[in-house]
Amino acid sequence: MPVTKADLGHRIDQARGQERADLVIKNVRMLDVVHGTLHRTDIAICGETIVGTLEDYSGAVEIDGSDRVAVPGFVDAHVHVESSLVTPGEFDRCVLPRGTTTAVCDPHEISNVLGEAGLKYFLDASEGLAMDLRVQLSSCVPATGLETSGATLGASVLAKYRDHPRTLGLAEFMNYPGLFAKESEVMDKLVAFAGRHIDGHAPLVRGKDLNGYLAAGIRNCHETTSAEEAREKLAKGMQVLIRDGSVSRDVAALTPILNARTAPFCGFCTDDRNPLEIGQEGHMDHLIRTAIGLGADPADAYRAASWSSAQHFGLRDRGLLAPGWRADIVLLDDYESCTVGQVLRAGRVVTPEIFEGRRLPEIVGLNSVKRKPVTAEVFAHPATAATQPVIGVLPGKIVTEFRTASLPFGAGGLKADIGQDVLKIAVLARHGVNENIGRGFVQGFGLQAGALASSVGHDSHNICVVGTNEADMAAAVNRVITLGGGFVAAKDGAVLADLPLPVAGLMSLLPFEGVDGQLRTLRAAVRTLGCPLDEPFLQLAFLPLPVIPHLKITDFGLVDVDRFRLIA
Repeated sequence: MPVTKADLGHRIDQARGQERADLVIKNVRMLDVVHGTLHRTDIAICGETIVGTLEDYSGAVEIDGSDRVAVPGFVDAHVHVESSLVTPGEFDRCVLPRGTTTAVCDPHEISNVLGEAGLKYFLDASEGLAMDLRVQLSSCVPATGLETSGATLGASVLAKYRDHPRTLGLAEFMNYPGLFAKESEVMDKLVAFAGRHIDGHAPLVRGKDLNGYLAAGIRNCHETTSAEEAREKLAKGMQVLIRDGSVSRDVAALTPILNARTAPFCGFCTDDRNPLEIGQEGHMDHLIRTAIGLGADPADAYRAASWSSAQHFGLRDRGLLAPGWRADIVLLDDYESCTVGQVLRAGRVVTPEIFEGRRLPEIVGLNSVKRKPVTAEVFAHPATAATQPVIGVLPGKIVTEFRTASLPFGAGGLKADIGQDVLKIAVLARHGVNENIGRGFVQGFGLQAGALASSVGHDSHNICVVGTNEADMAAAVNRVITLGGGFVAAKDGAVLADLPLPVAGLMSLLPFEGVDGQLRTLRAAVRTLGCPLDEPFLQLAFLPLPVIPHLKITDFGLVDVDRFRLIA
């Protein structure tokens, strides 16, 4: 909102103690983000702004902060709200009470399904939330030319929203092979956003390739998975966003790089994290307490989770508890375990009432699954050679291994081999563009029976299915189609459990508590099939992502990511 002379006058008078502050948090221990120390103070707030950090302020409203520690609100530096499986309004209600006052989102999941309509839905939603949700413009729709997407967002469309007040820049630039090849559409997008913020996505990109990637104006990376890789990126001026999502968990590997010198050049992000993990572990609070538990100095962890990310994205009004800064404040019951007791967002205490009266846009993307029902025969694998490439799943990682296995023949060709934990996998185009089916094999799901299917398949979000036999694969896929999108577990031709995701095949219409409950039921059903993975559906969802090494699968077939080409 515009600031008036009267507003400034009230701020000045309340800061000087000549007028009672609108709100005062009394007698807290406050984190001095600059020096990394705690000191006891009052925090005086006028409207949305902190105006004083000394003792003896009085306020029209006062909060007793005794024995609590005040830290700046947390900034999630990179998140796909769709991967929380709930709509933006429910994401807001889920994470804001945990201290995430700002989030930088990339809506490229819904944009790959709905195109500009999906992007606009998120821009509209961001204007009505209680938290501050900033929207990066999705740079990779489609992510590559090796899959069938539901839409295309070219440079000219993205440029229309370049100056939208809710945008910060261009979202994660995943297509680094296209960048190195200087593909025309890739170059058009980079030129259109030259001099503006561009997010990165560069797993295992090192040396001169990293130099070339950074020379294009890209500024950060959330796909760093080792301390050695992180140190090189930091040395070359790249902000390293330390991630811990539902599948990709990198805090343990990257905490050793976090110290007083590097904290200004690091941030924290969740990327993909669902309500079950948020309920069990937390959101940004989980990342902070994990890093502290692994040896990070608490001040460095809180600095990276607030001021560093805010500065990196040009959000100059937050991340510090000081006069003139936005009153995004987290009151902690315990500093080292990041136990959130109370949250203030722009000077308002976060209670259930803060979510009432929000202006949320009409839901989009219903009936987005346009695939016709299938039969078991479509999953036949008529290969002539027994030895086949196999996608090797690594628990807790989205990077996969390129393996091979010798498989048995049966009716219709090659079969899954439960003894080797090698199952069939397929990706079915679902956007109505074509009837493509990519077929292959995967190792690491541990299923002893049945099949799992999902309409969440990064980033084009076709239907992914893994199974021990073709009949259960067909049953699971057909249930996904009937639901209009979702997660399904099937056995003996029957559905064991499911989670409907009718909004673009990505998000539920339920409150986040309902999604949590359905995920628990679904996880229990998958356990009965023998799967040991913590997040089997999200692990499955990353197998069609052909910009993450080393072997992936799309509706076109198996993709050798290192060579960026299909395997014949």
